[in-house]
Amino acid sequence: MIALADERPRYLLADKGYDTDAIRTSLRETGIRSCIPPKSTRKAKIRWNRRIYRERNRIERMIGHLKINRAIATRYDKLARSFLDVLHLATIRKCLRYATL
Repeated sequence: MIALADERPRYLLADKGYDTDAIRTSLRETGIRSCIPPKSTRKAKIRWNRRIYRERNRIERMIGHLKINRAIATRYDKLARSFLDVLHLATIRKCLRYATL
């Protein structure tokens, strides 16, 4: 199924590709709310929170900006700690760039 972090999230934000009954059931059993828009072929109506789903777009845009850094996109670093350090530097660089505008 879907591997989650050690700390249980309140919501799982995912795109329509994850709209399956098995995933929704698994999330419900673990106490995680799903925020997955239904596929157009789904017969049963499923409610989902559009406001929360918008956060997914913000996360994907941030990842896209971080992947501009070649070291992050190709993951040259062998150690997780080194990769995290480069990720922090790229995030700081992005924040400083917008702070000076």
